[in-house]
Amino acid sequence: MLVLAVDEDEEHAVQTISVTNWFGSITSSPQVVVEVQSVDEIVAVMKDKERYPSPVRAVGSNHSTTPCGVAEGGTLLVMRKMDRIVEIRDDTVTAQAGALYLDVNLELAKRGLQFFVNVELGNLTIGSACTGGTKDASMEGEFGQVASYAMVLKMVTPDGELVEIDGSDPDLLQVARSSYGLFGVVYEATFRVRRLAALDVHHERFTLEEFAAALPALRESGAGMMLYINPFKDLITVELRRYGEPTPARELSTWQWRLRDAVWSHYAPLFGHRVTTMVPSRRLRGMLIDGYNRLISAALTNLVRGKHTLPQAQQIRYPEVSGSSRYTFSIWAFPEDRYIDCLTRYFEFTKEHYRRTGYRVDLMSVGYRILSDRSSLFSYSYDGTIITFDPVSTGSEGWEQFLREYNELCSQMGGVPLFNQTNFLTRPQVDKAFGERVARFEGYRRRFDPEDRLLNAYFRELLASPAGGTVPTQPGTQRDASIDLAGKRVRL
Repeated sequence: MLVLAVDEDEEHAVQTISVTNWFGSITSSPQVVVEVQSVDEIVAVMKDKERYPSPVRAVGSNHSTTPCGVAEGGTLLVMRKMDRIVEIRDDTVTAQAGALYLDVNLELAKRGLQFFVNVELGNLTIGSACTGGTKDASMEGEFGQVASYAMVLKMVTPDGELVEIDGSDPDLLQVARSSYGLFGVVYEATFRVRRLAALDVHHERFTLEEFAAALPALRESGAGMMLYINPFKDLITVELRRYGEPTPARELSTWQWRLRDAVWSHYAPLFGHRVTTMVPSRRLRGMLIDGYNRLISAALTNLVRGKHTLPQAQQIRYPEVSGSSRYTFSIWAFPEDRYIDCLTRYFEFTKEHYRRTGYRVDLMSVGYRILSDRSSLFSYSYDGTIITFDPVSTGSEGWEQFLREYNELCSQMGGVPLFNQTNFLTRPQVDKAFGERVARFEGYRRRFDPEDRLLNAYFRELLASPAGGTVPTQPGTQRDASIDLAGKRVRL
């Protein structure tokens, strides 16, 4: 176990530890950083509050765009060295929390298997995937959120006990899938998997008016839908995905996804960054960005297509340290039946904000259609099928103010955010989006962590309640005042 701790040198000058997220937009100073390699080391941290101060937060690749994993003045657990794949069966995979989602998925491909959800972020870790928010287009009849397929979660609780949460208590499993490390530190998880199938992909381009007319038919087609959105040129490029027959990985192509990913995750943000930082003329910057976005749309429509592609090839392995091609984003989700109205207001907002402030996002926005899903408590499609619109940026000056106004607009329109991907949220926005689910979650959290060992300032502001929340019961029934977790009774 590698431990870095704040200390004083011989001259009593305080040495600090500085930790940033992958993009570099969030910086914090934990007192201790622990690179854990075993469950016993996590237990030792939890039990020794003097050496390992609160809050205790665990991170994987640290790609979150919010301070959800920040352990300011506390203890940061880095999980990446716990990366072993424990077991692969015909319908499940079990892996340690620090394993990369892409690495596990590639191993599944060798066995003729795949995850149900193939998120773009290959650097997602198993521990984050089973308890946090993710986004990807739902395939026909399937969920679009990774945690929905988490069947077993093994964690170390704040008092150092080992517990296991599974389908034997579906209510608890539902809440745990949205727990963001606030119930305990996950060290292992089991996910459902499916047979590997050929993925058919192609793109179609629309104006906003054309997309509004085509959306009912696109929805009825059953295809998974990802959107590339350019409000300034009134263009929406729709990526349509469908599964074919089960096919061995060696017979499936990858070049289409490698082309898309190279353009989207490297060349587009690199171009946007250079234009934003090197071109002084606002008008010229806009022309260059719009021109390049048109080229991307044309490349997607004309080149990125195939009937027998490898699903895992959608996923991107980002460099461990970000560079000039890095980008960031935010996300809000909206009911499908109101999506066109909301998207129209987003188009108007981006243009009005540009006229008023001179700032515009320098990459295309994206969107995903996610089917109705109550598998996790804070699911953004809890109340029905949704579609998102997500601004994407190289993080140039003006981005943060844009996001605050974007959040206000989206909240006014009844949108739903993600705690790890929607930055600058306020408590009123959270309460409006999730309603009574906030109190329900807080009731469970307080009973797992009554001393707030895992609670950082970010979640204290957005979720915590002095009253402690509630764990509701069914009308006319009396609930047992505890939960049995692998032989340990957790009081409720």
